[in-house]
Amino acid sequence: MYSGGNRRIHDALVKHVGEVTILPRDWGLAEPVRQAIRRLPDSAARRLRWRAHLALSSVIAHRVEAELARARYDVLFCAYSFHSLLGVTVPPGTVTAFASDATHTVYRNSEIGAAYSSKFPGGRAFDGWVERCEARVYGGADLLFWPSRWLKTEADALYGLTPEQSLMVPWGAGLGRVPRAAYTPLCPGAPVRLLLIGRDWFGKGGPIAFDTMKVLRARGVDARLTVIGCIPPEFHRSEWMTIHPSLDRTDPEQARIFEDAFDEAHFLVQPSFESYGFAFCEASAYGLPALCLDVGGVPVFDGENGHALPRESTPDQFADVIESYLRDPQAHEELSRSARDTFEARLNWDAWGQTVGQHLRDALVAQRATPEAPPEAAGFVPSGGLSGG
Repeated sequence: MYSGGNRRIHDALVKHVGEVTILPRDWGLAEPVRQAIRRLPDSAARRLRWRAHLALSSVIAHRVEAELARARYDVLFCAYSFHSLLGVTVPPGTVTAFASDATHTVYRNSEIGAAYSSKFPGGRAFDGWVERCEARVYGGADLLFWPSRWLKTEADALYGLTPEQSLMVPWGAGLGRVPRAAYTPLCPGAPVRLLLIGRDWFGKGGPIAFDTMKVLRARGVDARLTVIGCIPPEFHRSEWMTIHPSLDRTDPEQARIFEDAFDEAHFLVQPSFESYGFAFCEASAYGLPALCLDVGGVPVFDGENGHALPRESTPDQFADVIESYLRDPQAHEELSRSARDTFEARLNWDAWGQTVGQHLRDALVAQRATPEAPPEAAGFVPSGGLSGG
């Protein structure tokens, strides 16, 4: 399971649902094709693999069905890779569930997708076919767990989903250990510390965060910016920045640096274009208010754990929000404590697992028409699991 989201979903299912079996990754009779794709450069392989899986789904589905027939599973749960479900017929009484923070078509049609050009030659020619495949998979699933209201709304309209099958259940923070609840006060005359997390400086909104720091400094505020995960270009650097190109949180010393950055910050300033964003959940875990753009499914709830500004917002407007809290430090403390409450109530994986587990149990009872014990086994299809990797 190469993705952090995959691992968190898997672990939450194990903890709150029951025994989980990761299904075989091979493509059955089409396995030579998968192996050939694996030998390609990674960027090409990622884009070709799932499209090839769709094209060969009638063959690959037999491999999945054989495994489902071999063992008794209550639930077939798929994360991210909708193509892994195409053409698969599950045994009677088995619940089919899916979770992802985006779908190909919703992402492509959104302002997030518009911000990034297609990197697959001729990929747009397949869009109609892909959308029809998505509609088959999502329309045939028993339960769809979307982490954001944005995605649920878009998917419901695009694929004609029902309220009973399409549910919003937020994802949690990618933290190994839940930090203690703490508050970093805003003090007049003291530095105001801003934080940005991510591997893509431009994709995460680094230029706006940088210019927000510059605007605040021009207004007489001692603003500082800490960046974790990437190296900004030379023209986006200053003496008032601290840059950590990467931090390995399995290393105690680097984990301490990561935790200190969150503990000391006053705002996560991350005006990114993305479909979700685990960094916002992590900020809430630390009681760190987040400032972002109102784009996609970013888990920032206005006035609860931060502020989602209109998409066209400028660095001056981000600076205005920060200055409003400098004039009212008590409001900043209340927002900080509210952010932590938001994490504890819904932006954690225990909350996700408990909610999903209950929906799976209810669906099983409805499928089988008689009350049964909670599900004891689930077949898990992680992203890339049946599609390669």
